[in-house]
Amino acid sequence: MFLRALLAFLMVPVVVAGFVPFMLAAYDPYKANGNYAGLLLLGIGLFILVWCVRDFYVSGKGTLAPWDPPKNLVTTGLYRHVRNPMYVGVLLILSGWAIITASPIVSGFSLFMFTAFYVRVRLHEEPWAERTFADQWLDYKNNVPRWIPQLKGYYPDK
Repeated sequence: MFLRALLAFLMVPVVVAGFVPFMLAAYDPYKANGNYAGLLLLGIGLFILVWCVRDFYVSGKGTLAPWDPPKNLVTTGLYRHVRNPMYVGVLLILSGWAIITASPIVSGFSLFMFTAFYVRVRLHEEPWAERTFADQWLDYKNNVPRWIPQLKGYYPDK
């Protein structure tokens, strides 16, 4: 299972949040001088992403890949505070790239990815979670915000 999780990590977020923005910036004729302050966002996003991948593997008994989703509803770690921290992490990474490269194309790609994530979550992931985890999902959904983290953690057993 570790190899499946590693492969999913390399195929999905490394491509979307690493390879694609790097290539877009490399060939963007409109980019300007960026700012290394974007490294902070990129680093925070990477930290969040790796933490969430670990939680999917350990608590969820699955991967972030759509073809190998978690078997258990993940409500630990950052998932106690926001329902989609992995997407938030990827968006922070993309925002960091946009600042570092000062590329309008990377900025546009970041906005496109937020829209794609939003649509995927609403039309696929949330209905799948409701079918798969039923009442457990509904309790989680009613207590944890989708995108903006809350300070109060979700502890369903208390």
